[in-house]
Amino acid sequence: MATAVHKVTEAEANAHPPAEAIVVRFAGDSGDGMQLTGGQFTLSTALAGNDLATFPDFPAEIRAPQGTLFGVSAFQINFGSAAIETAGDQPDVLVAMNPAALKVNVEALKPGGLIIADEGEFGDRNLAKAKYDANPLEDGSLAKWQLLKLNISQLTLEAVKPFGLGNKEALRCKNMWTLGLALWMFDRERQPIVDWLKAKFAKAPELAEANIAALNAGHAYGETAEMGALGVAQVHVPAAPVEPGLYRTVTGAESISLGLVAGAQLAGLPMFFGGYPITPASAILHHLSRLKEYGVTTFQAEDEIAAVAASIGASYAGSLGVTSSSGPGIALKTEAIGLAIMTELPLVVVNSQRGGPSTGLPTKTEQSDLYQSVYGRNGDAPMPVVAARSAADCFDAAIEAVRIATQYMTPVMLLTDGYIANAAEPWKVPDMDGYEAFPVTFETDAPAEGEKFLPYARDEKLSRPWVKPGTPGLLHRIGGIEKQQGTGNIDYAPANHQAMTEIRRDKVAGIDVPDQEVTLGEETGKLVLVGWGSTFGPVHQAVRRARAKGLDVHHIHLRHIWPMPKNLGDLLRGYEHILVPEMNTGQLKTVLRDQFLVDAKPLNKVSGQPFRIAEIEAAIEEALSD
Repeated sequence: MATAVHKVTEAEANAHPPAEAIVVRFAGDSGDGMQLTGGQFTLSTALAGNDLATFPDFPAEIRAPQGTLFGVSAFQINFGSAAIETAGDQPDVLVAMNPAALKVNVEALKPGGLIIADEGEFGDRNLAKAKYDANPLEDGSLAKWQLLKLNISQLTLEAVKPFGLGNKEALRCKNMWTLGLALWMFDRERQPIVDWLKAKFAKAPELAEANIAALNAGHAYGETAEMGALGVAQVHVPAAPVEPGLYRTVTGAESISLGLVAGAQLAGLPMFFGGYPITPASAILHHLSRLKEYGVTTFQAEDEIAAVAASIGASYAGSLGVTSSSGPGIALKTEAIGLAIMTELPLVVVNSQRGGPSTGLPTKTEQSDLYQSVYGRNGDAPMPVVAARSAADCFDAAIEAVRIATQYMTPVMLLTDGYIANAAEPWKVPDMDGYEAFPVTFETDAPAEGEKFLPYARDEKLSRPWVKPGTPGLLHRIGGIEKQQGTGNIDYAPANHQAMTEIRRDKVAGIDVPDQEVTLGEETGKLVLVGWGSTFGPVHQAVRRARAKGLDVHHIHLRHIWPMPKNLGDLLRGYEHILVPEMNTGQLKTVLRDQFLVDAKPLNKVSGQPFRIAEIEAAIEEALSD
């Protein structure tokens, strides 16, 4: 038999390069298991060797009314064969489990992107709840996207029918059917998910088998239904090049918990964590409660004030006191934080920021607690502030917070936000031998006969001695009323208060903060973007893309918010224009103007959603066009 062979030319191959990155968003009712589906897809993606970043986005209500717009839960993942620094701007694929999920998320989908919709849920009742006048799967309103309509509900019921589940229980398996299809689409292994299901439902093996059957059925549908004819092809994304080492996927909450424990170990201290549940900070308490073997004591207090007060007490007794909350809880802790400043005890305060004010947007992200962190206490009460830039970076940021707290005898605010706390990314587990220890030395030597112990004596860092209660010869008292220099006795004298206020100020101002480096670009130029916290990913990508176009733009990202690096003012004055992207109304911009008298301009977003790369790219082009 004669055969014709066509040799693919280099030009043809380059015309259809493999995708470097793909963004997928799973969206459905808050009871549809979208976070679980996304989490397991993340697991399979990490095991495939792709770099990734995730963005869980869910409602504040524990169980919002089914099928409603405000009850939509979504999970977005950006994965690829190159470095991934954000969860992606516009999804390539949207999986919509009901009309509300479609309506809330479809406009984010890039033109030409793929919608996979469960048409079994697009009945009149659900359409009405989602405020649709007509069925969007039938009326042509989705024409600018590819549309794949599948009756996922019915296909799931058929897959799990042999297991005798009730209709309600059977439909709970449809997220696994959807996950199976997604695993087929992106050439992922099912076995890790099968193992996870068996472990999760070890006490109910019939549920494990039903979910496994649904998973396999979704995968088989992709294999056998000739999806290519429907415009859906299987895509393989190669593994990302990475340094050799041990990797694991971490969320910000996991990473910060591990970092706090590592910091306590480097300081040679047991750790006490006092917390009270609040979104999105609660996960830190959950993770730390599993680490008792590392000298960690966790205490779920009756309220925020008790949590921070207990942590201060633990620091007084010789442990590393740590407390955690979000903006509303930090407000309640404020008086006690002032007590830690006055008594000069080490304390790490983790603030996982969320939308505000008041209860605000409990499950959405924001960076609006910077003023609260830097200025938000009564009296002149300076406090160091450190900000993590990503989920993996929380580990090192937490160690830095512990170092400052213990070496300078001061509370420290450690800032993350809802996006960082919930997002996941690969993390190379570090070799702890590469970290320099900073062991704490407690005062144990009693003063000579006839002399008194001075609990507010100062070393070269202006730090006072740390004494464990009960140490022989070192009886002392501390409290919230102004202290006399050296002795710690109560002293209301005007000159003493002036001196003590200045000492507390100078101690924080003199903290050893590394000089600021330029994150991307040069030390002088036309435009610099100055960011902090979770804006790192989109800002860095936007600046990288702009520089690839030849634009004179640079990136500086701050870890130390207070005190700021001593070279920062001179560095900023080397640029003609300064743009500060923040998820608030311009708080860092104001601090930079105040401290360095530079003409920093704001780029603000307070929608509860992180910046998109395209938004920052547009702002760069506008700033350079002036």
